[in-house]
Amino acid sequence: MLKRLFRIAAWILAGLAVLIAAAWLAFVPSAKEPGYDVVATWGTKGQATGQFHDPTGIAITGNQVFVSDARNGRIQVFDTHGKFLRSFGKPGAARGELGRPMNLTIKAGELYVPEYFNDRIQVFTLDGTPRRIIGARGTGPGQFNAPGGVAVAADGAIYVADFNNHRIQKLARDGTFLMQWGKPHSAGRGSGSFGISTSGATDPAFVSFSYPTDVALSAKGVLYVADGYNDRVQVFKPDGRLSHKWGGPFAINIHGPFNGWFATVTSLAIGPRGNIFAADFYNHRIQKFAPDGTYLTTLGRKGSAEGEFLYPVAVAVADDGSVFVADYGNNRISKWRPK
Repeated sequence: MLKRLFRIAAWILAGLAVLIAAAWLAFVPSAKEPGYDVVATWGTKGQATGQFHDPTGIAITGNQVFVSDARNGRIQVFDTHGKFLRSFGKPGAARGELGRPMNLTIKAGELYVPEYFNDRIQVFTLDGTPRRIIGARGTGPGQFNAPGGVAVAADGAIYVADFNNHRIQKLARDGTFLMQWGKPHSAGRGSGSFGISTSGATDPAFVSFSYPTDVALSAKGVLYVADGYNDRVQVFKPDGRLSHKWGGPFAINIHGPFNGWFATVTSLAIGPRGNIFAADFYNHRIQKFAPDGTYLTTLGRKGSAEGEFLYPVAVAVADDGSVFVADYGNNRISKWRPK
């Protein structure tokens, strides 16, 4: 009798091992591309030129790298090797001043700066001249509550990750409201209808988010959303309907350190071949995906040495495929190239 019980127990354990192995293979993909090597690093904590106090955003155009220096209330500009070129902005809420600038976007010779504290998008020329302000604090159409990221279409339409309002808004170039995904329910900072993790609705009116942090737009008009606290990326077709999503098992807010999973995704960038780079904040890494969400490879690991991150918050990709990362915890920028 005892032998029979041992045999049954052995079969049960073997079955569990098979199930665990199958689940691992199904939900923890292996890398499909070589990794990246760090080739340059610059910055330390401080207020002087070339220093940062919480870098929170990054954007590339040509040979220039624009960085949101959040607590210093400024944008610093470098060449792609880290040489300082210029800076503009100072803390404040007046025109040309900045209240915690976040993920940056450059389109048609203009820099779009979402301001977390000022609840607006401020647009500058690339030399730092303020051009216009979009939005104001609130929960109504065209208003924001701590915007985190912007994407700009070829026709000038603006997509905004409205962080504390738990929604994405689409506006005309002049700020006129066009549509939204998700919706806030009440006024006040931090309020709103935040994402049910099992959300699978295709209609924009019923899609939900939990503190969306950034947006990216492909050349074909496909919208990628960093659904921050739901630990996933949601993808929308040009007609606004949900296409697919990824991040952990079934993209239902199961966070973890495994390949293809997230622990708060804070920034998205689209590479020259259409691949998606995602800042995986609490996992201290950048992950690279194919447009369909297939995991490709990872950049970095936790630490303060060269090639390591402490809370990488923003990512940008140059035309030559080089990847630039705003390393929030280490108060520095790093540049990476494929192996």
